[in-house]
Amino acid sequence: MRAAILGGGVIGGGWAARFLLNGWDVAVFDPDPEAERKIGEVLDNSRRALPMLYETRLPAEGQLRFVDSLEEAVTGVDYIQESVPETIDLKRNVYGRIEAANRDAVIGSSTSGFKPSELGEGLETSDRLIVAHPFNPVYLLPLVELVGPSVATDKAAGLLRGLGMYPLTVRAEIDAHIADRLLEAVWREALWLVNDGVATTEEIDAAIRMGFGLRWAQMGLFETYRIAGGEGGMAHFVRQFGPALKWPWTKLMDVPELSDDLVDRIGQQSDAQSGALSIRELERLRDRNLVAILRALKREGSAAGQVIADHERSLPAIAPSGAPMVTIDRVIPSDWTDYNGHMNESRYGQLWSDAADVVMAHVGADEAYVAKGLSYFTVETVTTFLAETHAGEHVQCETRMTEGAGKKLRLFHEMKRVSDGEVLASCAQLLIHVSLETRRSCAPEPDVLARIEALAREHGA
Repeated sequence: MRAAILGGGVIGGGWAARFLLNGWDVAVFDPDPEAERKIGEVLDNSRRALPMLYETRLPAEGQLRFVDSLEEAVTGVDYIQESVPETIDLKRNVYGRIEAANRDAVIGSSTSGFKPSELGEGLETSDRLIVAHPFNPVYLLPLVELVGPSVATDKAAGLLRGLGMYPLTVRAEIDAHIADRLLEAVWREALWLVNDGVATTEEIDAAIRMGFGLRWAQMGLFETYRIAGGEGGMAHFVRQFGPALKWPWTKLMDVPELSDDLVDRIGQQSDAQSGALSIRELERLRDRNLVAILRALKREGSAAGQVIADHERSLPAIAPSGAPMVTIDRVIPSDWTDYNGHMNESRYGQLWSDAADVVMAHVGADEAYVAKGLSYFTVETVTTFLAETHAGEHVQCETRMTEGAGKKLRLFHEMKRVSDGEVLASCAQLLIHVSLETRRSCAPEPDVLARIEALAREHGA
């Protein structure tokens, strides 16, 4: 599959990374002479962060091309994403040039405010032009708002789900769609709080990240308030707190004058708040935090974490074969490291357990086998730590079955750094077959035992 990215700023670069790291070939057009450098820096961040969300490897990265013309970028591609500046005339000019070079692919606009009917004015093929509004960083946050003709939005939704995104189709054309209208309300009130000297930028950010922002990340607005309603539920909450909406708490219909004094005050407060870090350092901090939050949500099968879990299940599974078998192929996530800056020893146990699960599934001791009340329990592991393992490193685990007879299953794992093949750690693991009903050892079913004995012979040879 091939995509064209028009505009290589923060959003366009994020789109390029999302497509590339999911195996698409990408052509980028941006007349900015710095576009290749800027997108390269976004890609560096994405290559480090996105694979950390998954317990398996993503598809092989696609090919990236920087081309000299818009026409070259869009010719023959399957999807086009426009992320040029928010100027209606500029966007319409871009669409007219696209139409002359490609009359089939869906065109998604990253616009945060314009409606498709405004963007497509004068186009013969406006029925394929939609809003596909993402959120920064595009390579990590799954939400993309889709607005436009249903045939085109349905097609785009299918493609974007394949990238691990969450397409939210907006029911009607409306300025600023859904999310930005909510954000604008908070942004307006925040500007008033700074303007009136009530709070600084840091204090406002603290109110969000220390409080309701954490709730919103997992439950959003309405579900959060449903809990606040107690046993009476959402209806009780609305009846109890709804009248407060008539009180003059906020200034949502007004915006303070963005005078030089207010702009300077906001800039100075923001510099004091986080100016010690460069933009790239802030991006990396943001990405590490998002990875940890999203992985926690994935473990619970909740909110954005469920999107990642669903995408992970759609990725090609490892097909272990040979001796040794490759049982793990993944990137070490940042939440697996400790205060020393390297992988915590408890996470090695997780890795060996995951590798053993792959072997068990390979010989038929899979989820269906466990559902019948039979499984293997680990009774001993001996881990040897050979070199430091850091967040972001791509590793593989190679596994040999060293014994497979009766109730016993012995495995030997080696975790290797993919870039140079260095063995970072190894583990000798003993598992015993058990009945989940009695929680005691018992003989495996004959077909599973036969596969284990055959694999032990293959690996022994």
